[in-house]
Amino acid sequence: MVDYRIDRHSGVATYVQIVQQTKQALRLGVLTTGDKLPTAREVVEATAVNPNTVLKAYRELEREGLVEARRGLGTFVRRSLGTTPADSPLRAELEDWASRAHADGLEREDVAALFTSVLETQYPVHAPGAARTPGPPTASGPAPAHRQEPPKTPQGDPS
Repeated sequence: MVDYRIDRHSGVATYVQIVQQTKQALRLGVLTTGDKLPTAREVVEATAVNPNTVLKAYRELEREGLVEARRGLGTFVRRSLGTTPADSPLRAELEDWASRAHADGLEREDVAALFTSVLETQYPVHAPGAARTPGPPTASGPAPAHRQEPPKTPQGDPS
């Protein structure tokens, strides 16, 4: 079951937070195919958000093909995301790292910035359709994709 937590000071729309947290639960295996999402009423009671906000989030998830609404039954997971279970050894390593960072006096925002920086290095974002260039990105960003010129067509003989 997903335990939605709404941060009213984040600047992120409430429905987007619900969508993001649902996707995180799908990635971590907290929610799997066939699981029922909490009803809109249950989310409203737990978070004090408007019911229409919850329904908007669920419609977005449905539009993305992640859940399906079944009239009179509720909203159910259609497909999962990711393959890393919540009890992955990587999670334990990350928890140890976060604990060390906290002990060293790093604030939550510092840890988020550091982690985001590492993510951007290890998982560079590429423009759609751009060729991926192997190797780590440089300080100025990823290496530019090389564009292949179209083959030249032979021109007719003027004689």
